[in-house]
Amino acid sequence: AELGPRFQEGTFETRITREIRYRYLLSIPGPDSAGPATSATRWPLVLFLHGAGERGQDLSRVTVHGPPALIQRGTNFPFILVAPQCPADQRWDAPGLMALLEELVQRLPVDPARVYVTGLSMGGYGTWKLGLSYPQRFAAIVPICGGGEWIDVRLAAREQANALRSLAVWAFHGAKDPVVPLSESERMVNALRQAGVQEVRLTVYPDAEHDSWTVTYNNPEVYQWMLQHRRPDAPWPAPR
Repeated sequence: AELGPRFQEGTFETRITREIRYRYLLSIPGPDSAGPATSATRWPLVLFLHGAGERGQDLSRVTVHGPPALIQRGTNFPFILVAPQCPADQRWDAPGLMALLEELVQRLPVDPARVYVTGLSMGGYGTWKLGLSYPQRFAAIVPICGGGEWIDVRLAAREQANALRSLAVWAFHGAKDPVVPLSESERMVNALRQAGVQEVRLTVYPDAEHDSWTVTYNNPEVYQWMLQHRRPDAPWPAPR
């Protein structure tokens, strides 16, 4: 698949925990996305994390599913989309992703109160990990057919209780998923409810198998829900 003109390409490297290099796709809304954009316009930012099948060196694979696929087909979203590619044989690294986001929030016209993360399968696991490692940075997260470690919920509840309780979460899963069992999402959602998270939802598709993402990302309600959430005190670096 050729990358259309709607994407810019970038590369980010960091050595926080280990050497990490992410190539990524970036889509910034055009002037027709939400009325006249001025130089003062600050956009929401959505980080999209793909699944294990899209890892590697070919950036066009990142446009196979989710918001990048929709943008490729002509959808105009009212947010900046960042879609990194995970190298082959690796999984998503939360500190590395956070370093990428910090760099982009400083450099791009981002509204720091409206930063979100979503992903599918391996990217669903990455979404849980990133959101629970840094709940104070995100207004909402949307993990799809992923899972995580309940200990991440416990640690966040202890160390960042207020931020965790005000993190909005909407998880999705197929009831017949043979790859990642539904119980993975249920366990995370139950742990969040026990930790006092105020807004946590789980949508289960009774007949879906592993692909619960196509129907989810095609649903405009998901984006409306995500974008209505704000975190006014999010501690992002100041714009450059």
